[in-house]
Amino acid sequence: MRTIEDLDVTGRGVFVRADLNVPLDGDRITDDGRIRASLPTINALRERGARVIVGAHLGRPKGQVKPEFSLRPVAARLGELLGAEVRFATDTAGESAREVAGALADGEVALVENLRFEPGETSKDDAERGEFADRLAALADLYVGDGFGAVHRKHASVFDLPRRLPHAAGRLVFTEIDVLRRLTESPQRPYAVVLGGSKVSDKLGVIENLLGTADRILIGGGMAYTFLAAQGHEVGTSLLERDQIDTVQEYLRRAADKGVEFVLPVDVVTADRFAADADRQIVDADSIPADRMGLDIGPRSAELFAAKLADAQTVFWNGPMGVFEMEPFAGGTRAVAQGLIDSGAFTVVGGGDSAAAVRSLGFDEKAFGHISTGGGASLEYLEGKTLPGIAALEDE
Repeated sequence: MRTIEDLDVTGRGVFVRADLNVPLDGDRITDDGRIRASLPTINALRERGARVIVGAHLGRPKGQVKPEFSLRPVAARLGELLGAEVRFATDTAGESAREVAGALADGEVALVENLRFEPGETSKDDAERGEFADRLAALADLYVGDGFGAVHRKHASVFDLPRRLPHAAGRLVFTEIDVLRRLTESPQRPYAVVLGGSKVSDKLGVIENLLGTADRILIGGGMAYTFLAAQGHEVGTSLLERDQIDTVQEYLRRAADKGVEFVLPVDVVTADRFAADADRQIVDADSIPADRMGLDIGPRSAELFAAKLADAQTVFWNGPMGVFEMEPFAGGTRAVAQGLIDSGAFTVVGGGDSAAAVRSLGFDEKAFGHISTGGGASLEYLEGKTLPGIAALEDE
């Protein structure tokens, strides 16, 4: 896979597919982590005299122009972080984009409007995607793929566009793939994996693959209740994927056969309703009342998880342990984050809600080995799937 150092970029238009899909509260960006993650590639190209045209998506506007998904606030924040003006095109590959891209001088940066405003970006029809990719290709001379959070999508700007221009991986994508290869090809052991989030079904493929590589798998979050139900326990009104119980039971059997340790919560913070001011009660994980829901792992579980991480040499974490957005149910997620730091292991936080939790709970990002920008892409890589955006970049 070529890197940006392999491209002659001086005086040339470089289309950078970035991942700037940030959370917004109106026009206010509440977490600019993905914008900051794009800076090393953009700055490296600017310093070498490239004319940088950035493309990205925000949300799921489903091929329609929706003002609430405009990238205009992102352009403003990107300019602040770069310390330079970022010109904004009010369309993706139309008249405004052509004018803005054509007016760039060496070292200048522009951002085009949300790529998902175009139906061709996400179309399953090769011709429709190809037509949009052709129009994007006309804006630049070279392509740099740096939107790791989108590389698992077969989208026009991710898969089709690099097939039309000389291309290379940006620094973020190169780092992400290097880290994931370290997890899958040569992890230092013990190798512990912490999985949380709401649904077991979102993690089935990665659990399947990890049964062959991980030494222990810690399960928290909403998905833990399907595991507890698979062991025959009452889970009350907690999140439960009843149709996955048989699959989970099979995983537990296979893990035992392979010597992979599954660690489940031993106690749970329950509530009478889904609210920050709900009545809270800590109960044993096998004694959840029928009229209550689990919203976090309990304090004994937090201690157990920390102990299971203490001797690890490699840790991958994807998914919070509870509803961390509500302070009364953030304790488990906070404990796991601290456990990763205290372990001294090579730690990878697998994007998405886990990365958001690290930042919102006030942890120093530098205390972790790597914080991924793409939760879905990380999981699919660990499942052993081919990522379309990476395959396109590897194609010479």
